[in-house]
Amino acid sequence: MTKTILAIDDSASVRLMVKMTLSGAGYTVVEAADGEQGLEIARSCRPDAVLTDQNMPRLDGIGFIRKFRQMQESEGVPVVFISTESDSGVVQQARSAGATGWIVKPFDQEKLLSVVGKLVKL
Repeated sequence: MTKTILAIDDSASVRLMVKMTLSGAGYTVVEAADGEQGLEIARSCRPDAVLTDQNMPRLDGIGFIRKFRQMQESEGVPVVFISTESDSGVVQQARSAGATGWIVKPFDQEKLLSVVGKLVKL
């Protein structure tokens, strides 16, 4: 059975790279351009994992994680925080909000596949 990954990032090029990489490995990828849209999508299709950027309009990554973790649909769903910020304070905020792991941008396709593969088995 195919696993669904929700990719939330305001950069269309990052979403495209994530989608091409994960789709090529057998995952289904659903995209959202910001945290608010990500919450709407998460309500309608329960993803097997979420990848979220931090700096986005309307609702940032930490805000998304906090709201997502309040939803029943988030139970057992790993969330990977993706950011250009490697500051331990931001990473700790994401962890406290409910992030399972993080990836620092820029990242390569192998790193993405490795992280997702550890969290979601096809």
